[in-house]
Amino acid sequence: MTFTEILGYSAGTLTALSFLPQIVKTIKEKAAKNVSLLTFIIATINQGMWIAYGSLKTDWVIILTNTIVLAMSLTMIFLKLKYKKHGN
Repeated sequence: MTFTEILGYSAGTLTALSFLPQIVKTIKEKAAKNVSLLTFIIATINQGMWIAYGSLKTDWVIILTNTIVLAMSLTMIFLKLKYKKHGN
């Protein structure tokens, strides 16, 4: 594995984990009142576009990273809507 690949996968791993603290906090507190739904909607669209781009370029770092972030964005959207129904 080249330095460039190691750098790409390392950056991808950190990017993929970027929403994890917010997800954990939201689940623990069972509240998403201060979470911006629009932020995660934009992130979802962004990740979909990056996955399409990565697929066209056959770049697995981009595809894998953004697939994980997409899953986290969708999770946050779900949590925001779920806890909104509970008044949080």
